[in-house]
Amino acid sequence: MTEPAGAGRGQAGRVGDSTRRPDQLPSGRHGLLRSFVAANQRERILSAVAQATAELGYAEMSVEAVITRAGVSRRTFYEHFKNKEDAFLAAYDAAVRAVVRQVRRAYLQETTAQARLRAGIGAFLQFLASDPELARMCIVEVLAAGPRAIARRNETMRMFAEIIEDNIHELVPSCRRPPLTAETIVGGIHEAVFSRILAGRIDELPGLADDLLVAILMLDVDRQELSPGR
Repeated sequence: MTEPAGAGRGQAGRVGDSTRRPDQLPSGRHGLLRSFVAANQRERILSAVAQATAELGYAEMSVEAVITRAGVSRRTFYEHFKNKEDAFLAAYDAAVRAVVRQVRRAYLQETTAQARLRAGIGAFLQFLASDPELARMCIVEVLAAGPRAIARRNETMRMFAEIIEDNIHELVPSCRRPPLTAETIVGGIHEAVFSRILAGRIDELPGLADDLLVAILMLDVDRQELSPGR
């Protein structure tokens, strides 16, 4: 499979053109394996989805906006995806897989619940801060992408809550409702991240790890201590 001449931005398909993307393959005969070409095209489309969504918002993001940024033809786009929603979901899923790998890698290097939680939160925040376009797509624009995207987002939050729940008794010894506590922790972290991405303050995220951990550890309170008169 080769890229049609003229794919992407006007004459960007010409070899040696200064507007060619660094990851864009040469046009015409190049001797590359069909599977390699297809994988390269797909990766460029997914990257372009994040870029277009962050710049335009999901509602205004279009197939044309994606193919322009990816440097592929419309035909190539539809060889990989049915429509913009299909491409968005694929880009979201790929981003979630990447952040889960990074979080788990950091998490599994630690031996105590507190250290694991701190490492996991830090890795999550660093991942988002390192790619603002991906962060906006996954945290903000996913809420505008329809029921299927919101279901994916809810599944992701449940997955992170389950990771925390596995350590909740060591982390919060007096906890009587581990699932709710874990859900609260994940929701609180998400809200702190969401508000900063929305306000264009994504660079603040890595510095929140310790404060978020302190806030989480404050959940170690017996319910009876909150009763009136105590």
